[in-house]
Amino acid sequence: QIHLMESGGGSVEVGGSLRLACVVSGESANSSCLGWTRQWPGSAREGIAAIDASGRIQYSDSVKGRFTISKDAAENMLYLQMDDLKPEDTAMYYCAAHPGTSAPMFFRLVPVNFGYSGQGTRVTVSS
Repeated sequence: QIHLMESGGGSVEVGGSLRLACVVSGESANSSCLGWTRQWPGSAREGIAAIDASGRIQYSDSVKGRFTISKDAAENMLYLQMDDLKPEDTAMYYCAAHPGTSAPMFFRLVPVNFGYSGQGTRVTVSS
């Protein structure tokens, strides 16, 4: 069992920045691929950033170059630094974990299997 709790969402203007944080706990957390997903109302959940147990990182094309994922295993924390935010980044953001998977596999799983996921934190970007 893995437990995740996100924080750091909020409202920001176009071009602004936010940093999301996620507390990760559970016995298999260190061997899991951790990542961030997001979802708009009425749309499928989208994987946007993942970091697996070997440290491999992958981003979706929609956030590459603007978002940075990082983790602090000692503090059981996962982060998502979001810069140059755009209105289309408005969504509910979730911290997620898929035990024993790689970063590329995380993205293939998200649309059909949310894995372990937090309750989400809302991000609103206004123009």
